[in-house]
Amino acid sequence: MNFLTPLFLLGGLAIAGPIVFHLIRRTTRERRVFSSLMFLLPTPPRLAKRSRLEHWLLLLLRCLALGLLALGFSRPFFKQTPLDDPTAAQPKRIVVLVDVSASMRRAGLWAAARERVEATLGKVSAVDQVALYTFDRAATPLLPFEEWNRTAPTDRVALAKSRLAAASPGWAGTQLGTALIAAAEALAENDGKQFPGPREVVLVSDLQAGSRLDALQAYEWPKGVALVVEPVKARGTTNAGLQLVADSADASRASETVVRVRVTNSADAQREQFKVGWARAEAPGEFAGATIDVYIPPGQSRVVAVPVAKTAPGLDRIVLKGDDEDFDNTVYVIPPAQQRLNVLWLGDDAPDDVRQPLFFLRRALSDTPRLAVSVVARTSSAQLTPDDVRTAQVVFVTAALPPAQTAELRAQVQGGKTLVFVPKTAAAAATLGVLVGREGVTLTEATPTSYAMLAEIDFKHPLFAPFADPRFSDFTKIHIWKYRKFDAATIPEGRVLARFDSGDPAVVEAPLGQGRLVVWATGWQPEDSQLSVSSKFVPLLWSLLELGGGVAAAPSQWLVGDTAALPVGAADQEVRFTEPGIRTVAVGERTLRFAVNLEPNESRTAPLAPDELERLGVPVAQTEPKSEPSGDNKIVVQGVEAESRQKLWRWFIAATLAVLLVESALAGWTARKTNQKQAEAAT
Repeated sequence: MNFLTPLFLLGGLAIAGPIVFHLIRRTTRERRVFSSLMFLLPTPPRLAKRSRLEHWLLLLLRCLALGLLALGFSRPFFKQTPLDDPTAAQPKRIVVLVDVSASMRRAGLWAAARERVEATLGKVSAVDQVALYTFDRAATPLLPFEEWNRTAPTDRVALAKSRLAAASPGWAGTQLGTALIAAAEALAENDGKQFPGPREVVLVSDLQAGSRLDALQAYEWPKGVALVVEPVKARGTTNAGLQLVADSADASRASETVVRVRVTNSADAQREQFKVGWARAEAPGEFAGATIDVYIPPGQSRVVAVPVAKTAPGLDRIVLKGDDEDFDNTVYVIPPAQQRLNVLWLGDDAPDDVRQPLFFLRRALSDTPRLAVSVVARTSSAQLTPDDVRTAQVVFVTAALPPAQTAELRAQVQGGKTLVFVPKTAAAAATLGVLVGREGVTLTEATPTSYAMLAEIDFKHPLFAPFADPRFSDFTKIHIWKYRKFDAATIPEGRVLARFDSGDPAVVEAPLGQGRLVVWATGWQPEDSQLSVSSKFVPLLWSLLELGGGVAAAPSQWLVGDTAALPVGAADQEVRFTEPGIRTVAVGERTLRFAVNLEPNESRTAPLAPDELERLGVPVAQTEPKSEPSGDNKIVVQGVEAESRQKLWRWFIAATLAVLLVESALAGWTARKTNQKQAEAAT
């Protein structure tokens, strides 16, 4: 047995007190009647015998009570081996979650994070199970539980450290909620059936306010899974960020001569004066041209309009100067430029005839700062030149064409063109048959009793996707006076995008090799319908041009981690962005450029509110770095832990109380017996 406070054992010397009291003989209590004592001197009685101990049982009980009390105050405990320690009996299952988002690129953060992880790995025992994950937009396992268990116990920690050494912070945003869910699910896979020991998630992160936690709102944190937060702090506490202000989808970027950016300053910033300006890839840290002085008070943001330099080519980024942390001080921009689009019209329309569809097409596709459209009109009998079809992104056909010319046109469409077939009469049925490669295709004139309307529209298709919002999906006000009726089944792989209220197909799309054919059963001229005077006419034509790939989407802000779909004909179907910059992708003869920037939330580097995770149902145990006890201190700590678990002093105090109760009862019985004997002797 060991004692946590052994000095209290000196209290056992108090046992001598009862022994001394038992040895002291009191003055005799016997009294005799005698005459006057006024002539005698008072003399104490002399004991004829030596002092001797009386009431041995009372003496032993009193000494025992004092001894038990001294033992209790000395806080005794029994030493335990690791096998006897109840906390060491059950191995732990731990997921170490390390933040590798863009905000971890700040000075000193990644080195501090590695130290925290290595300190955590140094505390695991041979029976513990550990998994190492990194996360930014998603959680990625560096060392899963299965590989940890397959590795020899002596090599596990070294393997985990080597995997961590190969990792580094990236450029993606911080999806903290998604990462915590992935770690909790990894711990809860067995639901405690095969692993009954403690389970915990060790989070090593800067816990910046820009972390996304929305995934935790609909998630119930599993019971028995603890979260231990190991926060790391940057050397500097202030940060200013630069973000591109994205325009709406309908805005014309090319119509503007400026690019708008937002400059944000942290609430605890020490600086307020910054500079903003253009830079080139050759010298990313130097301004190329005039700069703009910006004053941003701490905790505020401001939108700055940066003029586009028309005479300075090669500018592809806007930089911010005057900030301590430069990881978020650059935005990449593709300067707006006007696109050129060629449209080929094959029909017998007079250009200035206000009753013909060509007249309305030219007015709808007038030049804008974003797009310059050139409409080349050819009659059905005219001989097409090679450049007419080669340079056209979209081809409109409204009349019957010669079979040879139609076959050549079909071959061009199969190479990647888009052809919109809008027959004005049923006589164009033969042309449609050659285009789809089938005989027997027929067109018949259909004239409703009053008028027809569009119904059963596929708003998921890109052609009608701009009208998917309930505010714009009403086509009932567009009246169709007549249309060309045909069987959609005669068009191979035809997909009906819209029908008339009679059930006849109105718009059908069919693939032709690498291109596509769009059949429009009615025209937009007033003789056929009211489409040309509807507010939906211009958006529908633009959707047709975008469907054919002739109109590139307006430059938008792509973020690190986003995935962009590539046009038809590309070697890959999509491209994923892993770092900020200007990304160039070749698609056939075209070259697509993407401006990829950092997620704006990464600039919010202020600490996350301490109770934010707990508010979402995640129990958090904040830990601060502390030194590991060694030598004598370690023995003392182990003794304190053993004594706090065993609490033997409670038993000694209880035994002391029991002995005192027995002693009191015995002392009372002895006193009554002595008094009774004295009374009998006096009688």
